[in-house]
Amino acid sequence: MQISAQQLAELLLGIARAQAAIVQGLENEMAGVRSGRIIPALQNVAHLRDHPNPTLTDLPVRVLLGTLGRQVPDAASVVRDLERLLGGDSGAAPAAAAAPGENLDFSKPG
Repeated sequence: MQISAQQLAELLLGIARAQAAIVQGLENEMAGVRSGRIIPALQNVAHLRDHPNPTLTDLPVRVLLGTLGRQVPDAASVVRDLERLLGGDSGAAPAAAAAPGENLDFSKPG
């Protein structure tokens, strides 16, 4: 079975929505738990300060954080991140297509 980046993005968004509902339920039962404990813990796990662009490990946590915020991530932005992380980005293909070591010859004019 092959899963597309679009399908994976939709799956990540669905899981994040389910997790956000759990966080909301906890907040309803224990006021302040969301901003006092859950959000800081998620921000720590998401490596927001360490990595400006998400890694594959950080992406699900960042999708959850986005779902908990005011601006819910859309599937297209998650697809772009997935394609970048999984090497499906067509913008990186020409650089990778060069022969190994070809870009190390500094005698050739640029």
